[in-house]
Amino acid sequence: MKMPSPRMRASAIICRILTFPLLMVTMMAGCAVGPDYQRPEATEIPASYTGAVGDWKTATPQAHLPKGNWWELFGDHELDQLEAAAAAANQDLKAAVARFDQARATADVVRSGLFPRLGASFLPVRLRDSENRPAGGRPGETYDSYTVPFDLSYEMDLWGRVRRAVESAMAQEEAVADDVESVRLAIQAEVAADYFAVRALDADKALLLSSIDVYRKTLALVRNRRAGGMVSDLDVAQAETVLKTAEAQLPDNALQRAKFEHALAVLTGKNASLFHLAERPLELGPLTVPPGLPSELLERRPDISAAERRMATANANIGVATAAFFPTVKLNGLAGFQSADAGMLFDWPSRLWAVGPTVSLPLFQGGQLSANLRQARAAHEEAVARYRQSVLAAFADVENNLAAEQLLTDQYERVLAALDAARRQLEIANNRYSSGLVTYLEVATAQNTALGLERTGARLRGQQLVAVVALIKSLGGGWKEAVVSR
Repeated sequence: MKMPSPRMRASAIICRILTFPLLMVTMMAGCAVGPDYQRPEATEIPASYTGAVGDWKTATPQAHLPKGNWWELFGDHELDQLEAAAAAANQDLKAAVARFDQARATADVVRSGLFPRLGASFLPVRLRDSENRPAGGRPGETYDSYTVPFDLSYEMDLWGRVRRAVESAMAQEEAVADDVESVRLAIQAEVAADYFAVRALDADKALLLSSIDVYRKTLALVRNRRAGGMVSDLDVAQAETVLKTAEAQLPDNALQRAKFEHALAVLTGKNASLFHLAERPLELGPLTVPPGLPSELLERRPDISAAERRMATANANIGVATAAFFPTVKLNGLAGFQSADAGMLFDWPSRLWAVGPTVSLPLFQGGQLSANLRQARAAHEEAVARYRQSVLAAFADVENNLAAEQLLTDQYERVLAALDAARRQLEIANNRYSSGLVTYLEVATAQNTALGLERTGARLRGQQLVAVVALIKSLGGGWKEAVVSR
């Protein structure tokens, strides 16, 4: 009868060793100690927002829901390009993605604990046994020893320590994924807000330049009237004051625009010295959010979802700390070949094997295990508090931005009405001054009032758009319903 080859014999031994622990796991699988995760109630939920119509329900984290390119609702192609550049080159976003890759790798490392560990090695040794050796070996001789062992170890997860650790690592991975979405959403909102701030400043500059041009012509007219003896030097001085005051506003406008432009450069991953955004006045009118906001929008906030996942992580860590009080059972196996002659290493008589369990039980740890359990429970309480705080902050954030969006829109409409009145006032003042009925002071006052209201309107239009961006961010992203343009 033909004897099996050394390779076949080694494979058979290894298969036996692998099969034994798997059968034991099937027979002795236990339950996971520690509390099973249940999401606690966040906070008292109001029937509706103060600033919106519609019912709102308890936040159920759904940060994974698609949000789409919400900034496209503004219909600005240049903004679309900036958002695409930020998504591709923003360094904070790249760092957040790298942190997620680390968390995913860590979860894979922890998950590997569910499987047996198998290793192989080759141990060529030159040795001499003691002549006073108790038994066996070759006393007083020097000889070679060749060993090819296959080592197997497997922790029988009877109390769920490994499973709880995997549960914790996976929840942490999901939390970091939500952190990535938080960073992404914050960058998207900041790009849009800074862009609208730049465009509002461009509109403000256009108003200043237009007014300065009018004021220069007016000053020339007043000087001609002074040369003809029709008015006094006081009128000339007042006209010059109006002109110089308007011109003095230009440097501040340029400084504020430069700051926002440089911020956009950093957000899009570009050098501020090489980045330039061409001037273009804000042409988009104020936008308003539909009154019936879908209740699930708040559920998509990634910070809420991340906080909820960290609660799950802390809950699983309680199970890990609890399992440390119980015995640890490991199955150990060894199989391979050993020979003093390399030529006979893989012969069947050179085989060796050993199988046996290792049971360890903590008897005295100086209170370490109890302290670890208390720490895990306290960490869970902290995670619960942070989750509830994130929900409270989310409601406040939405309320603030709803109020800002609606009140700024109302203020803008009132400023437009006041501007119409100021323009009529300026027209009357110019007619009265041309007729010689009043001094130039009345005209200067009307000019300052009209310019101030025009600049306020441009500023409010930009602020209202920024408020819409902030509201979208506070709701966790955009929605399908189109906003209403006024």
